[in-house]
Amino acid sequence: MATPVHRNGSLSAVPLRGFVLVGFRGGAETQALLFAVFLALYVVTALGNLTMIVVITLDARLHSPMYFFLKNLSFIDLCLSSVIVPNALANIFSSSKVISFAGCATQFFLFSLLATTEAILLAVMAYDRFMAICSPLRYSVTMCPMTCARLVLGTYCVGCLNSIVQTSLTFQLPFCSSNHIDYFFCDVPPLLQLVCADTTLNELVMFGICGFIIVCAVLAVIVSYGYIAVTILRMHSGSGRHKVFSTCGSHMTAVSLFYGTGFAIYGQPGGVASMDQGKVVSTFYTLVIPMFNPLIYSLRNKDVKDALRRLGQRHSLVKKSGWCHHQELR
Repeated sequence: MATPVHRNGSLSAVPLRGFVLVGFRGGAETQALLFAVFLALYVVTALGNLTMIVVITLDARLHSPMYFFLKNLSFIDLCLSSVIVPNALANIFSSSKVISFAGCATQFFLFSLLATTEAILLAVMAYDRFMAICSPLRYSVTMCPMTCARLVLGTYCVGCLNSIVQTSLTFQLPFCSSNHIDYFFCDVPPLLQLVCADTTLNELVMFGICGFIIVCAVLAVIVSYGYIAVTILRMHSGSGRHKVFSTCGSHMTAVSLFYGTGFAIYGQPGGVASMDQGKVVSTFYTLVIPMFNPLIYSLRNKDVKDALRRLGQRHSLVKKSGWCHHQELR
């Protein structure tokens, strides 16, 4: 049972019904600045990822395995930010900053599900590039639509399994040291600081599972890109090399950002020295990285830029034809 502590230090037998998300400290000006920054980043994140989803869905030339995975990555990034940021924005100017026990557990479950799924999906995308570049003749057969759908479903299943384990182990603990979470969302490291029981098992499970997932995913990426690098060096066409480097460079940038920040907090004991440092790192993988991913893949990808141009031209033609039809009716 979760039991809060009153200000005088005495334990209460009343079950804990909610937590207080402390968020970022600072005066009114600091909070206003944080609100503006978070809101701007979230709007860019939402628009960028929605644009990628719409463009890939509408443009038939992007109906390939690589862009199928990229569309799923944009969907996950959009959901990941949406699970965390709106509530964090509401709490900035809230006097209570309270989140219910069930709401905290739900937020943590969804966050863990989406973050784990993205970590594995990035490895799947590396495998897709490996098959496309190193085995182009077998690529269409190996990476057929059914296989791609199964791979994506598999990433969600692993993410869901990890989330169930982490959530059940965390929220069955007795929270009796305080109900104030020194974070801007519900996550394992700050929650474990509120527990008045031995958390060794939880820490071992978190570091074990998360470390295993990150290490396996990173190894899959390294092996895939190792073979890709060898294949690129054997290419005689300069334009072919440039296209491969452009596509793979975008993915490697996204991989480095996501795995680096994830490993800093979850992949090693004592990954961050303080909760304040943890908040900054968490901001990267909950907001900054989801904002950068569509920019990385669109600005460095000729196919996406061409698709955006075609979509813009189509929209202009539709508006023009509609205006002409209106003039004819007049």
